[in-house]
Amino acid sequence: MNTTSARISAPISVAVAVLAVWWAVTAAGLISPQFLPAPGQLAERFWLDVTQGPMLSHAWVTLSAALLGSLLAILVAVPLGYLIARLPWVDVAITPYVAASQAVPAIALAPLLVLWIGYGLAPTVVLCAIMSFFPMIVTTVLGVRQLPQDVIEAGRIDGANWYQLLWWVEAPLALPSVLAGIRAGVTLSITGAVVGEFTMGGRGLGMLLTLNRDANDIPGIFSTLLMLVLLAVALYILMRLFQNAVTWNDDEPKTKR
Repeated sequence: MNTTSARISAPISVAVAVLAVWWAVTAAGLISPQFLPAPGQLAERFWLDVTQGPMLSHAWVTLSAALLGSLLAILVAVPLGYLIARLPWVDVAITPYVAASQAVPAIALAPLLVLWIGYGLAPTVVLCAIMSFFPMIVTTVLGVRQLPQDVIEAGRIDGANWYQLLWWVEAPLALPSVLAGIRAGVTLSITGAVVGEFTMGGRGLGMLLTLNRDANDIPGIFSTLLMLVLLAVALYILMRLFQNAVTWNDDEPKTKR
């Protein structure tokens, strides 16, 4: 079995096994439908929510906040990660605060963001950026620090300035690590969007989860969770495909114009 087939068949096999166990548990009555709907019941409810309910409009709001937050995180984390990797004084000054930022739960930041920014989309986008920031900056730092110094020195000997080194040597070589962090951060941004909608308002899937919870609508909760999972998986797969395409293109010979 080649690598591509394994990447497709392995997660499908796991999903089939989970669904089989889930169906067996619910069919045998080991867990009440009040707590865990059967796969068929969930599929029916999800289809109704998507085709006749407000699921898609709420999902679009959550996805928009996640993507905007990811973009904001990229614009901050990637340049800052490069500076940390290249300038020792930036590393000493900034790294402790980057590490300390992970000690503060996202839900604890939400009330502060409401006070500073207000309710709605903007604070949710900021919270998504905070959730996405850490994996992006860590992988950027690691990717830049692991660059082969002999290649960089060869570029300097050939007369390349800092910008040419960055664009033609450092960026292509560090790109796989940077994109791996971006992929993880984009996936985490979905969680940030839902947490933000729980605590700071909005009309996304977080609000829909709240409404279903208050109505004690267990199938509705699972249906919304399924949409969140699908969004996260879709973003992860798209980023993986983009990373593979970019890496493949980087392997081709380049002609400097």
